[in-house]
Amino acid sequence: MISAIGSGLTSFGLSVYIFRETGSAFYVSLIALASFLPFLLISVPAGILADKHDRRALMVIGDGISALGVLYILIAIALKLPFIHIITGSIISSAFSALLEPAFKATISDLLTKEEYAKAGGLNGLSSGARFIISPLLAALLLSFSSIRLLLIIDMLSFIPTIIAALMIRKRISRKNIKSNKDSMLTGFKALRKNKGLLVLTIYTSLLTFFMGTIQILSEPMILSFSTATILSITEVMCASGMIVSGALISKRGIKNSYRVALCLSLFIAGVAMVGFGSTLNMFIIVPFGFIFFLSIPYANTSLDYLVRSNIERSEEGSIWGAIGFISQLGYVFSYSISGYASDYLAKMINVSVGRGCSLIIAFGGIILAILALIMLSFSSIRRLESA
Repeated sequence: MISAIGSGLTSFGLSVYIFRETGSAFYVSLIALASFLPFLLISVPAGILADKHDRRALMVIGDGISALGVLYILIAIALKLPFIHIITGSIISSAFSALLEPAFKATISDLLTKEEYAKAGGLNGLSSGARFIISPLLAALLLSFSSIRLLLIIDMLSFIPTIIAALMIRKRISRKNIKSNKDSMLTGFKALRKNKGLLVLTIYTSLLTFFMGTIQILSEPMILSFSTATILSITEVMCASGMIVSGALISKRGIKNSYRVALCLSLFIAGVAMVGFGSTLNMFIIVPFGFIFFLSIPYANTSLDYLVRSNIERSEEGSIWGAIGFISQLGYVFSYSISGYASDYLAKMINVSVGRGCSLIIAFGGIILAILALIMLSFSSIRRLESA
């Protein structure tokens, strides 16, 4: 959670800094792409490493070296180097962060029973929510009397307690490590191909992430176009508190009924919320719909996590999580690649502000997301995953 808050400071600070410097949603989306694409490309080999080597060691290495990328961004801003250097630092940080995700997900299975997966998903949602709630408020407060440099320094320091925690876990369960004899990078993809339900769910999720990526990347330039960084931080906190609410509910009660239905329903609600979020530049409308959007996300993530985790072999888990992460998150790559440009282009074409262009793209993405969520209910291959 501490590392997530630190990363949230950098993410918020860079969005504000870049939009103030350029006034363009495209450059904001470009830095997001630089922070995400390396993570995605390395996720598959990182999953194989998680099966073959000590998972806690990978978490330590990934988190620790990732701080060097943040340091490079700090140097680039301090020396007023060209924009490409900020992108380079983001790529370095993202690349090594990729070592963390498959190892972390596989470690959950080392520590917990199947009955505890849903509650663990809820707690993970709480951790993710902390990034969206604590980070914006803290970032806005620090930016009111300092600069983005302080945010970057705090982010680098936040890796220290994360490394200490990972080392403590290593001592606790080091004898439970599961080593895989598979050495092919295609291990995870082969496993997915054998299970049609998992493959369909993964591919379908990549379509959903494309549209969900629009609100994640465009909401900040949308709000910054007519307000301040302080207002943006308050808005993000009020909206993201939905993740804390649902994360707490899931961690306490779990999901009682069908995970498949919970997944489709939560994604449908998220789509409707996106439509409302992008329908106007009125904060009194943006905030409630943003809250509903974030309220639905932990239910979708927990349902996806359960359906996948319950249908994969433990010995290949790291590789499979890497393959799933690669395929399902391709949608974010395409979204980050075109959403900022599309917003700027639409704004110029219909002669409206950049913020209004962002809001229209978000609303359109919400419509498609809601439709895809309803279609997913009819997939029998996904239905069979729940009975596994």
